[in-house]
Amino acid sequence: MADSDSQPLVVGIGGTIGGISSTERALKIALEAAGREGFRTRMFGGAEMGRLPLYDPKAATRTTEEQDFVETVRGASALIIASPGYHGSISGVVKNALDLLEETARDATRPYLADMPVGLIATAYGWQATGSTIAALRSIVHALRGWPTPFAAAINTQLTKFDDDGGANDQAVLDQLRMVGTQVARFAPLQLKTNG
Repeated sequence: MADSDSQPLVVGIGGTIGGISSTERALKIALEAAGREGFRTRMFGGAEMGRLPLYDPKAATRTTEEQDFVETVRGASALIIASPGYHGSISGVVKNALDLLEETARDATRPYLADMPVGLIATAYGWQATGSTIAALRSIVHALRGWPTPFAAAINTQLTKFDDDGGANDQAVLDQLRMVGTQVARFAPLQLKTNG
């Protein structure tokens, strides 16, 4: 992964509270693909999102963790969002993090995720929830004025098992996750030209 501050940044948001999950492992693979395209990457996994308080739009102040999250997304050229499918939609911890982006609503340069490419990943124990979770993520990204990339990865964790070394038992899934990372990296220069 690249680490020079002069390189554009891809931010990953996803995972679950309570340890490293399949969702987080999938997100890491996609971010590594973006890194190979010359981008810096930063991931907000389950542990980081778990430290974000429930979003209160009327709060007078924000925690250090909230400020760090919002400022990092403000500085990003692209995002990758990964969510487990919980009861047919995205998880509460991912939704809470995305709700915090309301803090960018009045930004002059780029409100919300305006014109930003956003890659999407859904994991679920079965196929049905992957489709509805991807649909929910697309809807949220559109509401935040972002551009979901053409390809989204839907992963059935009943069939696909990830390992601690950054791999998985299904090469097709690895290829899909890498495509998500590659697409956001390739679309990000278009966003930079628009806002540069």
